[in-house]
Amino acid sequence: MRYATNFTVIMCHMWWVRNITSKINRILMRMEVAAEKNVKVIEEGSAKIKTAGNVFYNPVQEFNRDLSVLVLQTFSKTFERSNLSILEALSATGLRSIRYAKEIEAVEKIVANDISIKAVQDIKVNIDENGVSDIVQANQSDATMFMYENRRKQFDAIDLDPYGCPSIFLDGAVQAVKDGGLLLVTATDMAVLAGNSPETCYAKYGSVSLKTRSCHEMALRILLQSIESHANRYGRYIQPLLSISADFYVRVFVRVFSGAQKCKYTTSKLSMVYHCTGCDSTNLQPLGILKKNDKKNNHQVKFALPTGPFTASVCLNCKHPLHMGGPIWSAPLHDKEFIRNLLDGASDKLGTFERIWGVLNVIGEELEDSPLYYTLEKLAGTLHCETPPLLAIRSAIMNAGYRVSATHMHKTSIKTDAPSNVVWDIMRCWCKDHPVSEKRQFEGSPAKNILSVEPNIKADFTILPDANPASRKNGYLRFQMNPQTHWGPGTRATAMVGEEKINKSKRNQGKRKREESVESTK
Repeated sequence: MRYATNFTVIMCHMWWVRNITSKINRILMRMEVAAEKNVKVIEEGSAKIKTAGNVFYNPVQEFNRDLSVLVLQTFSKTFERSNLSILEALSATGLRSIRYAKEIEAVEKIVANDISIKAVQDIKVNIDENGVSDIVQANQSDATMFMYENRRKQFDAIDLDPYGCPSIFLDGAVQAVKDGGLLLVTATDMAVLAGNSPETCYAKYGSVSLKTRSCHEMALRILLQSIESHANRYGRYIQPLLSISADFYVRVFVRVFSGAQKCKYTTSKLSMVYHCTGCDSTNLQPLGILKKNDKKNNHQVKFALPTGPFTASVCLNCKHPLHMGGPIWSAPLHDKEFIRNLLDGASDKLGTFERIWGVLNVIGEELEDSPLYYTLEKLAGTLHCETPPLLAIRSAIMNAGYRVSATHMHKTSIKTDAPSNVVWDIMRCWCKDHPVSEKRQFEGSPAKNILSVEPNIKADFTILPDANPASRKNGYLRFQMNPQTHWGPGTRATAMVGEEKINKSKRNQGKRKREESVESTK
């Protein structure tokens, strides 16, 4: 009887185990089917990868990756860096590293690192399927710790493309890159860098951001200042090769060198910014200046402090108060010779070639020694006047004896070495021919204060051929496109702009003007 009872119990256990096992197998099969359905195959450049789950891929960033491939190719050729070793510190899918391996001739070794175990598993699969296991090595580690561990071994290039602020990675990066090596750094926290939260910007980047129309250039210059600050702590300094503002981020490509003596030049490359809250004019005050020792005639440089302040307590143009921000990088943003080399090496095999070609051509035309810029709509908006043609304003500045250029950061940008009083004198002259309504000039307003002063020059708006830059004449794709699907970093890219929202935006473009036109015909 006892044996029969034990047999019954055993059979019951076996039935229970079989039942549970069957349920688990069914769940696993459903999970496998779901996973297969969720897998996405992505082809970009020479790479073909698979992504699943929460591993993030942003198609809008193809321009970023294409440009990075071109920069690394040109870097290796220009500075004769054969057998490149590259660290992609925040790799996610491994797409960027795989493209580097397949599209850059000089590359010898790439470490595709990510802190996520799942991401690294996917990277390994993608490496094998793309046949680059001899070049690309997947690594699971905290990016900062991995860079600290490689301070002696070092890499020829380190790519940092984080979700948000890159500042926590900069200390390790400036130590883990070889002398003369390349740092590629992206920052996507544009609200912080563009002046929405100056106190947060100071906490993250060591600089106070300002809300100006030239906020995208401010963002680039704040990021460069931050990288330079981290490098200086270890007797190193940077040389920007290319700095771009695109879509929802800024990205810089800088070489890092060692030399404590050269670090002394840093103060002359940084400036505080005085920004007018009324007319948006800016004035820069350098942290340090260089003086040549002409008496000894031996080209020695003396480091000195500037005398100041460089501006009055209120704006001399509109009498409104000033905000102070910075410090920012006030030295050149780009290396013009390197830009020419990029253009020489650019290939139409890159998916975003047309945009790269246009942006690089505009950058090649930018003034190097004139930080920050005006925008046409802000100049006209401040005075409430009819907006002048862009070429007319550019010509007037050139006719007054100053240089002017656009910048790739804004469609109506005006970058010039003309003092702000000359720019406003030109606008005063424009308003004489295109009068502003007295109703718009209320007492104490920037418009009233500016237009109540007679111009010191007579502006000549005769259009000059050179006022129209070659990139504009040739119709290059020079500026960022309107927001599209995946516009934004990380999860924001999927939630920020959907297809329906884009279609709605397109339908509503010009709606107000169309309605006004209909009303006027009634």
